Amino acid sequence: MGPSPLGRRPRLLSLRTTFAVSFATVTAAVTLVVGVLSYSAAARLVRVDQESVFDQVVQDLRAEVRLQPLSPVDFASSARGHDIVRPARTDVQVLGPDGGIFDPAGPRLPVTDADRRAAGAATAGRMVEHEDVDVGHDVFRVATVALGGGRGAVQVAQEFSDTEDLLRVLQRRTLVLMGAVVTGAGLFGWWLARRITRRLVVLTSAAENVARTRRLGIQVPVTGPDEVGRLGRAFDLMLGRLAQSEEDQRRLVQDAGHELRTPLTSLRTNISLLRRVDELPPAAREELIADLGQEARELTDLVNELVELAAGQWAGEPPQPVDVARIADDVAAVARRRSGREIGVRARGTTTVEGRPVMLTRAISNLVENAAKFAPRGSGPIEVVVAGAALAGTVRVEVLDRGPGIRDADLARVFDRFYRAADARSRPGSGLGLSIVREVALAHGGTPFAYRRDGGGSVIGFTVVGAAAEDEPLSDAPGG
Repeated sequence: MGPSPLGRRPRLLSLRTTFAVSFATVTAAVTLVVGVLSYSAAARLVRVDQESVFDQVVQDLRAEVRLQPLSPVDFASSARGHDIVRPARTDVQVLGPDGGIFDPAGPRLPVTDADRRAAGAATAGRMVEHEDVDVGHDVFRVATVALGGGRGAVQVAQEFSDTEDLLRVLQRRTLVLMGAVVTGAGLFGWWLARRITRRLVVLTSAAENVARTRRLGIQVPVTGPDEVGRLGRAFDLMLGRLAQSEEDQRRLVQDAGHELRTPLTSLRTNISLLRRVDELPPAAREELIADLGQEARELTDLVNELVELAAGQWAGEPPQPVDVARIADDVAAVARRRSGREIGVRARGTTTVEGRPVMLTRAISNLVENAAKFAPRGSGPIEVVVAGAALAGTVRVEVLDRGPGIRDADLARVFDRFYRAADARSRPGSGLGLSIVREVALAHGGTPFAYRRDGGGSVIGFTVVGAAAEDEPLSDAPGG
């Protein structure tokens, strides 16, 4: 037979068939061993018992003829009261002094020359034994015992063929029983395998359906407290997270496309003006170049933030012990140099947490940059408060400013991607800074928060779970 066509894979046995065949094979092996051992033991016991009975009869006969002189008449079938005459499970044939048959009284046994010599022997108890003597269709074991004094001999025979017939019947019944056990085991294994793999088949069908249709919102109908049920729940949860991730990616692409249109349109407009740059006055020319630089920077920042979001929020960075207050000090130092603003840092309690330093640095930087952008110069210093809360077991980061504050209608949406309040749309920015803060907080088991500050301004921050903190208040502002 030629090779299989290209792309056609060999058909493999299903798990159900493999389980049933394995179950039947193991059962067959065990049944075979037990059956063979049981039959051998039973056959050995039967043969040994039969041989013991025959040997005992022969020994009793030899002892009898040695104790007293007996004649063939004493062993005739008509004789009464003699224990050796027609013993149980044996046949007796009496030979005369000449070796002829005096009294067959049963199956006619063959008489050999050795038997005739035993009949004429002078010594009582002399024995001649024959194995596997065929008499008709039966097989006998024969022992000839001399009466002594030339008075004749007695032949004692025991049939072995009926015992072997019985053992052959036992053998056939054992084989039939073994076949029935193996068949029953195979059927039971098939039923058990079907019961075990039924939910696996459902789970496999669901996975194949997902692979074929690429639809992730499929309900997996696999339940139960065992491993298969756990696998089904894990698979269902995985599909749900994949569906949510796909939806988030779709929204990110749609929002990014919407946000990219404005700077790209502005860039195209300004680039078209570059063709008439020689016609523009020097002041307009400088303004055009400044606009191009600003738009390029905003576009670069937007693309960088989109890449960070799409890359999974630095998920590859390993967690490690991090002092959040030290990170806040470093971020404040950099922000002072860039903006020339007064930025203070206050730390309370134990601020060490198991976290990702790059992610936390970016989140605090976004908060400080957001405060510097919306709080006008001269409005007061920007404060960064990092404190540990013993009751909740968290570290809390707050950035306080004295800017215009956040309207109540915008508080619930400031952490949404690309969301910008109406009075902030004229300012530079992509609307992704605070959404990155939210992602960092969620990645560390915390939550973001924002609320209006007493006396004007805003308080925006997030919590990080996992620090060993002291029991100290966070700030004098209300919680958000």
